[in-house]
Formats: sequence, C-alpha cells, structure tokens
Amino acid sequence: MCRKGGVPSGHSPFTITMRSMPNLPSHTAELEKALALLRESDTIVLTTHVNPDGDGIGSELALSRALRLFLSRHVTILNPNPTPGNYEFLDAEREIRTFEPPRDESTMRDADLIVVVDTSQPGRLRNVGDSMLRSRARRLCIDHHLDPADFADACLIDEEACATGEILLPLVEELTAGNVDIQMATCLYAAIMTDTGSFRYPRTDAHLHRMVARLIEYGADPVAIYDRIYDQWSAGRFQLLGRALSGLEILCEGRLTVMTVTREMLRDTGTTETETDNFSTYPMSIGGVVLGILFIELADGVKMSFRSKGDVWANQLAQAFGGNGHKNAAGARVFDRPLGEIRNDVLRTTPVFLDQFPASKRSEERT
Repeated sequence: MCRKGGVPSGHSPFTITMRSMPNLPSHTAELEKALALLRESDTIVLTTHVNPDGDGIGSELALSRALRLFLSRHVTILNPNPTPGNYEFLDAEREIRTFEPPRDESTMRDADLIVVVDTSQPGRLRNVGDSMLRSRARRLCIDHHLDPADFADACLIDEEACATGEILLPLVEELTAGNVDIQMATCLYAAIMTDTGSFRYPRTDAHLHRMVARLIEYGADPVAIYDRIYDQWSAGRFQLLGRALSGLEILCEGRLTVMTVTREMLRDTGTTETETDNFSTYPMSIGGVVLGILFIELADGVKMSFRSKGDVWANQLAQAFGGNGHKNAAGARVFDRPLGEIRNDVLRTTPVFLDQFPASKRSEERT
C-alpha cells in the first residue's frame, strides 16, 4: 500500500493496475498523476533492492534513460550493493553508483523524487532505505511483489506481473512517445527474461510474449542478452555448483530438496554470492520435488532462496523467516545467526508447512 500520511499538497496516494495498459498506457486519472509526478520532478533518484538482480537493474536503467533523454531530468541511480558482473553490460554509461554515506546523503536529501523499483519493502534497500526515509523527497514505488509496505506517495504495483520490467515497458513507451531505443529495450528485455526464468515460470502468458515481441522490434537481441547474462560465468562458479549439488539433500518423501553453500565453499572456489544466481532452480528439475531451499552462508548471516511448484506458496515460508517474494519464488535473509541454527529452524518448520498443501503429496504419489 501507499503511505497514507505526509503526502504533499495536490498529490494523493494511489495504486494503479498496469494490466489495463496492454500497449501504450490508457490515459486514466491515476496514470496521469503518476506521469505528472515524474514530469514535475527535476532531480530524481532511482534505487532497487539489496543484491540487485536483472529485473531491478534493467528496470532502473531503462527508466533512467527515458527520463534523461526525453524529459531532460537529472537522474542518479544509487543501489545498496554493486552490480553483479553479468549485468554490468546493461550499464554502458556506468550510471549506477553504490550508495556510500555520507557522500550520497545530500543526493537523497536534495532529490525531488525517489523511485524504488522491484521492491516495496524499505528494509530491502538497507542504508539507501534509511536515507530515503529521512529525505523529504516524494516517493514512487514500482513493483510486482506481494504485500507492499506503506511508505510511498504513489505506487505502480501489479502483483500479477511477471517482472517489474513488464510494468515499466508501457510507462517507458509513454514517456518516450513510443520511441524506445535499443538500450532501453535491452534493459527491459533482460529484466523480464531473468525474472521469468527465461520465460518458463508461471504467468508467462501471451500478454507477456506480445510485450517481449515489442522489445525485440525496438532492437533487443535475445541471443546476445542471454549469452551475456548466462553464458559468461567463471570456472569457479561451476566448481561451486558441483560442490553444492554433491551435498544435495532430498527430504519429505522426495518433495523437498535442500542445497547449502558455505563460506568455505565460496572461498575455496574463489567465488562470491552473486555467482550463486539460479542455483536454486537446478534441484527443481527432480521429479516429485515441489519445494527447494538454498542456504547461502555469508559473513553477516544467511541468505535463503525458496522455489516451489504448483500451489505450494514459497513466499509464505519465506515470510516466516522475515522474507517475502512470489508464490513460487521467494527469499529471506537472516543476520547475525549461524548457518546451522537457521538451517535447523527452517527444516523443523518445512515438513509441517508442506503438509498444508495436499496437492504436493499427490504430486509425489504420481511420480
């Protein structure tokens, strides 16, 4: 939800549903307010969640370019973490900066508008979120995740969308009067491709493919984009994947898989957390599996990724440990607790959690 208090005069909180905009956005009153918020703001900060992914990075870069080239706005992108190496090609102009206090406090303080993409939880912005909440700038949230927090003056949220990039394409088309260039198209294609598992997750429907076709017509190269994101990994990543898979556990009568990446494994293979991207999807290929959990041990805690099939709501399990996400893809991060302790807590909870979903048992019985 959008925040109910502290809204500048003349600007009411609102949420619009982007499914009403299959091509260029229809000129609803709500959309006009959203566009006015962008057009009335001269100095704009864009940001996305901690450990940014392709959807967050692609979305903020496409929006930034549209605002700079077509509205001549001063735009700064400040993220909580550096851009992972496989997404750096999207940022050809090296726009994205990693937030550093106190250097960037003045940028946040002096902004007219702060736009948060691909998350609606200020806590997932880490120190950027803290700075945003101190700023008097207006706030716009563009996201597709469940259970949005109440912090923004305006929200563009579609929980049925496959990716934030899907929500942004009609908005960018409106801002550019349909003149989406190849860089914007590439960024939005990458956003949608990565958040749909290369177009194989639920909700990948005809509507989405029509949007992607428009991006290809604007100049996005599907083969080149896939190659840059998924086919340029280090040898160490595959050594890490091999070690993680060798320790794979299959539990709950074949319905649950558990994979663990330790700090020692990262150190031994010379890899980082960003190189575990998509590890959680591999065990989901095992017949009968309806839920997969990936634990990644970090210096300050543990990151967890939850993947599920069918009617098993992964985000509900993530919420039990302070996380969130989508029905079939979610995550959580727990700080200042050891891996073994967190792992035990999650695995004690999971069998009871799975028993809520009788369909998951039937899936196992059919295999």
